[in-house]
Amino acid sequence: MRPVSLDLNLLRALEALLDEGSVTGAARRLHLTAPAVSRALARIRRATGDEILVRSGRSMVPTPYATEVRGEVRRLVREAQEVLSPRRAVDLPALERVFLLRWHDSVTELAGPEVLAAVRERAPGVRLRFLGESASDGREALADVDLGTSAGPAPTPDAHHEPVGRDLPVVVLAQDHPLARGALTAERYAAAEHVVVSRRGALTDRVDALLAELGLARTVVAAAPTGVAALRLALRCGAVATVPSSVAGPLAREHGLARRPLPLDAPEITLHLTWHRRHDGDPAHRWLRELCLERLRALIAPE
Repeated sequence: MRPVSLDLNLLRALEALLDEGSVTGAARRLHLTAPAVSRALARIRRATGDEILVRSGRSMVPTPYATEVRGEVRRLVREAQEVLSPRRAVDLPALERVFLLRWHDSVTELAGPEVLAAVRERAPGVRLRFLGESASDGREALADVDLGTSAGPAPTPDAHHEPVGRDLPVVVLAQDHPLARGALTAERYAAAEHVVVSRRGALTDRVDALLAELGLARTVVAAAPTGVAALRLALRCGAVATVPSSVAGPLAREHGLARRPLPLDAPEITLHLTWHRRHDGDPAHRWLRELCLERLRALIAPE
C-alpha cells in the first residue's frame, strides 16, 4: 500500500463536502474557491480509492463508503479542533489526574496538609504524590515531576519559577534550656550542642562558616534529614536546632518550644516554586500551581 500524506485540511474538506453535497456549497462553507475544493476532492478520491460524491441528475450524492464514514469524519474533525485549540478552562469536579510534587521535606510538612485539603475539596478526583528531595541538585528530576521547590531561582533554562516567600533561620530549643533565658550571643550559641539538618548527613552547614568568621566553632552531635527530625532529636538530648522559621513556628506552638533569633548575620532564605516549562500551557497544572502558591505564601513568612 502506498502511504498517504496526512493533511487535516482534507478531513475538513471531506466533512464540508458530505454535509453540503456539492463542491460549491463546501467552498462557500470553507471560505475557499470552488477549484480549490475540487482539487481537495480529487486528493480525497486518490487517498481513499472511492469517488465520495457522484453526480445524480443535477445534484451529487454520497457513495456508500462516504455515508458509512460520515460520522467518523465529523468526530475526527472535532477531536482535531479540540487538540489544536488553546485550553483555557478545566472542569475541576471531573478532573482525574495524579500530580507529582518533589518538595523539600519541611515544605511538605508545613504546607502539604493545607494543599491536600484544598485539592480534595475542589477536585476530588486528583491525587497528589509528595516525593522527598533527592541528594542531587534536582536538575534532572524537575522534568519528571509537576512541581518542585528550591531555595533560589529555577536551576535550568527549561524550568520556570515563582517566588513564594522569604524565611529566616531561628534557634529552637526546650523552654528550660539555658539558652532560652538571657541574651543569646554568638559565643553562647556556639558553646551549645547542636543537631543540624542535612539530607546527606553532613555535620556542618552554612552556620559553621558564619561562626568561623567570628573565630568560633560549635559541637554538632547529630545530623537529621529534615527539620522536624532535627528538632525532635535536639529536644530529646538537650541540644538546639537551627531551622527555618516556617518550620519552627508550627512545632514550637504545638509543643511549647522556645524560639530565639539566630545571633549571626545569616542571609534570608527565598523559597521558590519551580516547574518545567512544558507545563506552562496545561490548565490543570496552572490551577494546581496557583493553589500551591496561594497556600505556601499564606504559611511562609519571616518571623
